[in-house]
Amino acid sequence: MANSLFGNNLFLNLLAALLISIAIAILALWRGSLSRSGAAGALIVGTLVFGLGGWVWGVLLGIFFVTSSLLSHFKEAEKQVAAEKFSKGHQRDIGQTLANGGLGSLVAVLSFLSPSAAWFPLFIGVIATVTADTWATEVGTLARQPPRLITTGRRVEVGTSGGISALGTAVSLLGGLLIGLAAGALDNNLALGTAAAIGALSGLAGSLFDSLLGATVQRIYYCDVCGKDTERKVHKCGYATRPLRGWSWLNNDLVNLLSSLAGGLVAVALWLLF
Repeated sequence: MANSLFGNNLFLNLLAALLISIAIAILALWRGSLSRSGAAGALIVGTLVFGLGGWVWGVLLGIFFVTSSLLSHFKEAEKQVAAEKFSKGHQRDIGQTLANGGLGSLVAVLSFLSPSAAWFPLFIGVIATVTADTWATEVGTLARQPPRLITTGRRVEVGTSGGISALGTAVSLLGGLLIGLAAGALDNNLALGTAAAIGALSGLAGSLFDSLLGATVQRIYYCDVCGKDTERKVHKCGYATRPLRGWSWLNNDLVNLLSSLAGGLVAVALWLLF
């Protein structure tokens, strides 16, 4: 296994990955970044990525998790209005954990079962996307100017699914760039400039695809009491909402999963191009 701590010793690699994942999950629980179910999801994702993908893959996953957790607590009080529109809070549950890390885990498993040079660029694109999208959400909601719907350019309220801002877009590009730079710096098989470009462009593409799904087919509800749209079936006011638009099965977690796949495919295409 490439970049593994104990060579081809699968048991020791998985054991080390499990212990590292347990330590991170406990810390995240203590910090309030994960719920108990989210911690369980983090154990699964971390063990598979670190144990089967190798320590470089684990570091990239760790960069996503640590930076996203820190940003979720950044100016938290100022993001309360936007948070009312989101289906879940900053304390991530197992659905969010698997939505952001599940595809990366699958790629790690496939890379172990059928080694190929293409798996690592795919993984970079997946992690770059979830990093870019999370950064855009956590920082973009603090923009002074209201976001615009990605499909029409119409001004919408902060936190509206499909809304983008200049700040959020710039931050998403930086998030993907960070993953790409880290990948290039840690893996000698990928040139730093190539990895940086793959991370930045695939992360941005995946994040924008997330916004496109959010503006078109993601299930959105409406609270008649508050007169606001939301991703929640029950609004924060306590009243049940009604479907406003979108496909009934496509919630925010699935949107995140699909966008990470899109970002991963863009990364592979860029890798082949370069």
